[in-house]
Amino acid sequence: MRSTQIRSTFLDFFTSRGHRHVPSSPLISSDPTLLLANAGMNQFKPYFLGEATPEYPRATTIQKCARTSDIDNVGRTNRHATFFEMMGNFSFGDYFKADAIDFAWELLTQGYNLEKDRLWITVYQDDDEAEQLWRKIGVPAERIQRLGMEDNFWSMGVPGPCGPCSEVNYDRGPAFGREGGPAVDGERYVEIWNLVFMQYQRGEGDKKGGFPLLGDLAQQSIDTGLGLDRLAAILQDVENVCGTDLLRPTLTTVQELAGRDYPGSGEEKVSFQVVTEHARSIAYLIADGVLPAKDGRGYILRRLMRRAIRHARLLGIDRAVLAPATASVIANLGDIWPELTEQATLIEQVVTAEEESFTRTLAQGTRLLDAAITRSRESRSTTLAGDTAFELHDTFGFPVELTVEAARDAGLTVDEDRFADLLAEQQQRAKAGGKAKTAEALRRQDAYRELSARHGRTDFVGYDHLDAEATVLGLISDSTVVPGADEGSMLELVLDRSPFYAESGGQVGDTGTIRTSGGTLLEVLDTKPGLEGFHVHTVRVVEGEIRAGEQVEALVDGARREAVARSHSATHVLHAMLRRTLGDHARQHGSLVDAGRLRFDFAHFSSVERPQLAAIETLVNDRLLDDPKVRVWHASRAEAEAAGATALFGEKYGDHVRIVDIGDFSRELCGGTHIGHGSNAGPVRIVGEASIGSNLRRIEALTGRDALNYYDTERRLLEELSGLLGTRPQNAPDALRKRLDALSAAERELGRLREAELRSRAQQLAASARTVSGGRVVTEKVTGLGPDELRTLAHRTAGLLDAGHAVVVLGTERDGKALLAAAVTPSLHDTGTEASRILIPAARTVGGGAGGKGPVASAGGRRAEALDEALTIAAQDAARVLDQ
Repeated sequence: MRSTQIRSTFLDFFTSRGHRHVPSSPLISSDPTLLLANAGMNQFKPYFLGEATPEYPRATTIQKCARTSDIDNVGRTNRHATFFEMMGNFSFGDYFKADAIDFAWELLTQGYNLEKDRLWITVYQDDDEAEQLWRKIGVPAERIQRLGMEDNFWSMGVPGPCGPCSEVNYDRGPAFGREGGPAVDGERYVEIWNLVFMQYQRGEGDKKGGFPLLGDLAQQSIDTGLGLDRLAAILQDVENVCGTDLLRPTLTTVQELAGRDYPGSGEEKVSFQVVTEHARSIAYLIADGVLPAKDGRGYILRRLMRRAIRHARLLGIDRAVLAPATASVIANLGDIWPELTEQATLIEQVVTAEEESFTRTLAQGTRLLDAAITRSRESRSTTLAGDTAFELHDTFGFPVELTVEAARDAGLTVDEDRFADLLAEQQQRAKAGGKAKTAEALRRQDAYRELSARHGRTDFVGYDHLDAEATVLGLISDSTVVPGADEGSMLELVLDRSPFYAESGGQVGDTGTIRTSGGTLLEVLDTKPGLEGFHVHTVRVVEGEIRAGEQVEALVDGARREAVARSHSATHVLHAMLRRTLGDHARQHGSLVDAGRLRFDFAHFSSVERPQLAAIETLVNDRLLDDPKVRVWHASRAEAEAAGATALFGEKYGDHVRIVDIGDFSRELCGGTHIGHGSNAGPVRIVGEASIGSNLRRIEALTGRDALNYYDTERRLLEELSGLLGTRPQNAPDALRKRLDALSAAERELGRLREAELRSRAQQLAASARTVSGGRVVTEKVTGLGPDELRTLAHRTAGLLDAGHAVVVLGTERDGKALLAAAVTPSLHDTGTEASRILIPAARTVGGGAGGKGPVASAGGRRAEALDEALTIAAQDAARVLDQ
């Protein structure tokens, strides 16, 4: 059964049983506790927690998932992967254990025709009910095993919904391992389907140390996950996912690049599988908006890319591997996941640039490693320092596996314990900082949940009104719900209805005021989303006191809102014109939409040159001058996508979406505020373009009045400049160019005259040389020279005295300081005499020190009045040196 049929069989089964087919969410998770989507239930977390009400009681998905917790096992086992498609069915307070078990058994044995006697079941050690349900359905007791929390209690790995689970495992036969069921051998008895009975909420901790259960969820729910990769390997009778139709074309590409076949065992087999499997993960991550970076999800992508490149090099592939490997993923799976095809150019450019960069890193790291190995050998050590391995890893991104391998080839071992200690210290520091932030965020989320459970969602009325009568639902201070607050307090406030837009999609939150009938005045400093559909206002109590339950009047700063709306509409137009000019890959990767200004981040691989940037600015303003109508409409997600609406990377959208059209050239899913017509947004003035990371650019622009003010400032500067040049503004560039050319010519002539003067002065000084025992000495106080010219004059004077040993010491006063320079002839320097030796006592006299190695040295000090004395001392020291 091919993977396309496996997917359709699953979806047809559950949709025919009342489940809503929900599209996969992006790999960039909207959950702040997750870097990447790692399970099918991620997008449904608010439903399980009771924070939001679903429009359907049952759902089914095929979710893109990325997990790197077991990255080192990829290629070494048949069941681990960093990317996979998780087929799932979900119940939100509808059905529970019995139906979930019935559905799974029916689909596996009838829909996929798996042999019943090869299916083994594991249940949580205390779950008597689940075992009885499996036995009732026909599974014999000897094929049901009870396991502990680490195996059969599921959570996302962070605080949130959780519960006991029951796993369905398939016996692949004796060729894959030992008898004894999944408790004995996970390679032979491979887990294919996990049924999670979602009924608890967990706190901080891990499975090994345990975590507290914070109580029951509002309703019992079901979350299941059937791994497409593992089921495909079974149904297609291949050893692992690399042999399935999901990855076989990519494996073939890697074999062609390596110039040999995929072996049946050994380290080469591991490398073939790593390159193949990682290529798929890389393609999907980039298609969903992840770009290589030093931290976060970008680091996960970079690690996958570097690991794939390293294993390609181990296979002897010394040319680009990521571009052809990811291209094969796109060709094979692009029909099922169209974002792969849509972002094909982006994927190719990102992997090509990263591979070229890492190839240079490998070369640099290899040089440093070779030097470290040489030092170890010279010191007769048999061990390469763990600090060296860590520096190569941390500073240069050089994989520790390569360090170990190179050291082994040189007959050395790496102090891996020290490396592990240093790595653990670094991770602990990062983890400690992250935990503190997470703990604070969780406390705040708990306060939001408390208020949401009491009162529900915020009724946002700000699309149509800038003011509203409202009730204060709650006040939050230091992440704790409080009954009231006094004058001067800073806190968060929640209303039952609000005209204030909460920061989202790059648009800043509204500001304004909130008043009570009793005269209390609150300044709204910001508005942000708390939970889904829950607005939180950051306020300062200006006058009076505020209490929960009070009636208030909320008023948005209308002028600021209008300026923000202009920037938001301008951002949409800029996005459309960038894609038209640079290519479809130039999609939005972040933005800031503020009053009078915008910042727009997009994918691109080189700077946008000034002429092209000017052309984009002209296109944007031309579009706005055409005064296109801005239209807002609503539709289902599927209808919006079919209509060509652009969804932004990393944004979370529901089944029903809001679409903003600007004319006939821009259509985006958007929840922000906009002006009614394009001409109200302009003008737009681009003021900067720069790189903000690998393959990521940023444009900054001004809009509306701020843009006009910028134009006015530029105009006044041009008028002032043209006035200074004595010409009209339109002639100012040519006039300035002529002045600069004349200035350059004058500077060249001045330099020529200065050079002639220095030659003349050097000749005069050389002629004044005094003969002493052992050679000649020049000591002279000169005027009108800077430090560089003083050194040059001393050096040239010594050059004219090169017939024998000679010393030149010159001094001058400049800006209230004493400057000294000394030079010795080459013949004297050849005897080991450094010029600085002669200057040291003189430099002390003027309150400074001497510097410079070789035949020329300089010195300086604050005591300009001691310059004559210093020159006398230098002359005496020069005579002593020559007399030796």
